[in-house]
Amino acid sequence: MLIATAITRFFLCEIVSGKTIMRTERIKRFRKPVIVQPGRVDRDRVVVTVLDAADILLHIWPQPDSSARHHAIRACLSVLRDGKPPRVARQAFIAAAKDARIFLGD
Repeated sequence: MLIATAITRFFLCEIVSGKTIMRTERIKRFRKPVIVQPGRVDRDRVVVTVLDAADILLHIWPQPDSSARHHAIRACLSVLRDGKPPRVARQAFIAAAKDARIFLGD
C-alpha cells in the first residue's frame, strides 16, 4: 500500500489554489510503446508512459502477488522519484508482463 500511495502522488495533476495544473515534468515516456492484454481478449492496452505502466501494475494486474510485478512497481517508483531513466521501468514492466503472460509486443 505504501508503494501505491507514493506512485499516486506522482499522477498527472495537482490542485493548487483551486486550479488543476499539469505536471508535465513528471511524465516519463517510453521510447517505444509496450502492448499488453491484462484483461479481456479484446482489451489490449498500449503503454506509453511510466504512469501508464504503474496504473496497470497497481490496479488491473492479473497476478498481484508476483515478484516480477513488485519489482516493476519499484522500478516505476525509482523513475518517478529518483529520476532514473524510463527504460528502467520499461524493462521491468516487460519482464513482469512476460511473467504474467500478458505481453503482446513492443
